[in-house]
Parts: sequence; structure tokens; C-alpha cells
Amino acid sequence: MENREAKSELFSQLAVVGKAFGSAKRLELIDLLSQGERTVEALAREAGLGLSTASAHLQVLKLSNLVSTRREGTRVYYRLAGEDVARLYAAMQAVAREYSAGVDRALDSYLGGSTPLDDAGVDEISRAELLERLESGEVVLLDVRPPEEYAAGHIPGAISVPFGRLAEDLSTIEGLTDDGDIVAYCRGAYCVLAHDAVRLLRAQGRTARRLEDGLLEWRTTGLPVQEGVA
Repeated sequence: MENREAKSELFSQLAVVGKAFGSAKRLELIDLLSQGERTVEALAREAGLGLSTASAHLQVLKLSNLVSTRREGTRVYYRLAGEDVARLYAAMQAVAREYSAGVDRALDSYLGGSTPLDDAGVDEISRAELLERLESGEVVLLDVRPPEEYAAGHIPGAISVPFGRLAEDLSTIEGLTDDGDIVAYCRGAYCVLAHDAVRLLRAQGRTARRLEDGLLEWRTTGLPVQEGVA
């Protein structure tokens, strides 16, 4: 015979994870943590939150066992509890894009109108094609995320060129040749940096595309990730 009380408790415990995901700011924090561990201060700054507000959101995530911490001196670092948390977040994004017209419209608006350089669509390259072209040396791959995210984990063969550097003289960037195809990537399918990077490179006369999504999807589909800097 079914134990209704026990079943209700089971679903209540499952709902704890759902509630932890049920905040726009907590999702943004999970998005940041999917790139690597961060201090509370760094997370607050990136998410546009006050320190106390960021700490409160992180406590909800910690009590739900979605993040873990380590202490280094006076600083506390947060990280996702496991790769499965990143996969859950990536799956939620994919489902939201597929079935929510509101999410789809908001995403297209965000990715399509962030700079005045070029309102045209940004060409994409699939993960499979990128792997082939990297192996044959036919493409230069740019990681346009902040340096600390690159160090925490990046696609093997990628050059770290934070987005702000692309406004400089491209000839001064080591590893970026004067010609040839360029592919840019950033955090994930919901990250605008790669879109803006491609627009900026195209405005400078370069041939550029972006990876179809980003490091989050690359990692969660089991493709290799390299840590550290060259």
C-alpha cells in the first residue's frame, strides 16, 4: 500500500532544489559558478548584487546542497557541488528556450542588440565542426571570457582574449594571425560576449564566427576542458 505521507515528504525534498532554482539572481549565480569557483565578493560584483544579498542567495544554494565552499584565509570560495548541477542548469536553459516564447524573445533581444556595430545575425559553428577544424589547425579559437574563467577551465587550444582586448590593435594579440578564420566562444548559449566579439571582429574586416553555445554546453556534453594558462 502506498505511503502517502512518505511520498509527500519525498516530493517536498525534491521541491527544495526547484525552489533554489526559482530565483533569477540565484540562476545568475549558478551561471557564474558554472565557469569555475568564485569568492562571494566576485559573485556579488558580477551579478550586480550587494554583498549581503549575494550571501543570502548563496546560503539558499548551499542549504540545497547545490554549491559547496572552501576557505582560503579570510576568503570563502563557492563552487557548484558537482558537474550534474551544471548539467541540470544547462538542461533547464534548453527546455526554457524550446518551450517558452518569452524566454526565446528575451534571449534574441539580448543577444541581437547589445552593440551598435552590426545588427546582422552572427554566424555559428557547431561543436563537431570546431573539433575538426581545431585538429586540422584551420581556425583560431578565442576565449573571450574574463581571464579567471579561462584559467578555471577552457577549450583546449583556445587563446585567452578577454572581450575588452578586441578593441585594441589585433596585431598586438599573441597567437592571432593577420588572416584566417576566427571562432569566439564565451560562457554558454545565454552569453552575449561571443556575439559581440564576432561583430567587433567583423567590423575590423576579419572572418569570424561564434561557437553555437559555449563552455557550459561543451563541458556538460563530455568534451575535454583544460585548466590553467599557457
